[in-house]
Amino acid sequence: MKAFKKLLFISALCLFLFSCSWFDPPVSVILMIGDGMGYEQVKAASFYYYGEEGKMSFESLPVKGSVSTYSANSSITDSAAAATAMATGQKVNNGVISKAIPGDGSNLETVLEQYKSEGKSVGVVTTAMVSHATPAAFTSHNVSRINYSQIADEIFTVTKPNVVFGGGGSSAGIDMAWLQTSGYKSVANEDEMNALSGELVCGLFGDGHMPYVYDGLGEYPTLSEMLLKALDLLDENNNGFFLMIEGGRIDHACHSNDLQRMLLEVKAFSDAAQDVLDWIGSRDDILLIVTADHETGGLDVINNNGEGTLPTVAWRTDYHTEVDVPVYGYGPGAEKLSGDMDNTGIFEDNWKKISTP
Repeated sequence: MKAFKKLLFISALCLFLFSCSWFDPPVSVILMIGDGMGYEQVKAASFYYYGEEGKMSFESLPVKGSVSTYSANSSITDSAAAATAMATGQKVNNGVISKAIPGDGSNLETVLEQYKSEGKSVGVVTTAMVSHATPAAFTSHNVSRINYSQIADEIFTVTKPNVVFGGGGSSAGIDMAWLQTSGYKSVANEDEMNALSGELVCGLFGDGHMPYVYDGLGEYPTLSEMLLKALDLLDENNNGFFLMIEGGRIDHACHSNDLQRMLLEVKAFSDAAQDVLDWIGSRDDILLIVTADHETGGLDVINNNGEGTLPTVAWRTDYHTEVDVPVYGYGPGAEKLSGDMDNTGIFEDNWKKISTP
């Protein structure tokens, strides 16, 4: 009987502790998306830069899982549908930006909008255009990802994230005349970005996507520089924040089956993840999620040729594939990312329960 009571007590205690953990959500969330970055892209970069597998910074995070990426109308997703699934927890057709299609076509609330409505600061950072599919799915709603002018207008006049950093210009559908009346402080290079302050800020670096790291960034900031500035600005809000960070040009290099450019973009993304971890430090109120929206290129790493030598690889397509992608987590709620999950589950399991200090 004593043994039974002891076992009952231990079971009750474990259940209590589990419940406390389950209902102790993060105050802030940092979501990093390596666009097009599958398992093989990570492996290739680790071989090239470190000579062995498992050495990219985010691979050291304590929680690891695998994510399926299919869209509502295809086994192979595009970035719009994949990002929408992560941003809203719902599947949509390829090309759709956070609208219920299939369905009634209504706007789907994004996690960025949810956080903002609860008094938190919100932002997006990308090396692609700020109106491109992945950031757009968090900041806007549209029947088509290519309606850049409509998307940009909604970002800066309706949703109004506190921080928007990435590629800009007319290619991104941005009209500088209305941007100047939207309340945003807008800058165009790294020095100006570093001097930014205020509630609504944007850095629009160039016309279109930002350059590949391989080709040189010139006066534009790196992904790490953009995200560190964004974090410092967003963290001024004591209620917490949400920040989506995209390594957008991994995908573009993979579409071109360009191994060298892809490796540099993955390394920049890994360096950025390390900078986020260093910035978080010992804080226990921030959830960091590192994942991808889909894999691009059907990459297969055939042989590790050692540090500093390009690995032997094969590509099977110049488009996306149906393969699952990795997810890595750190911080409160990260344990829910372990094992196999769908991309909609990232939102449902981790962000619907948020706290305000």
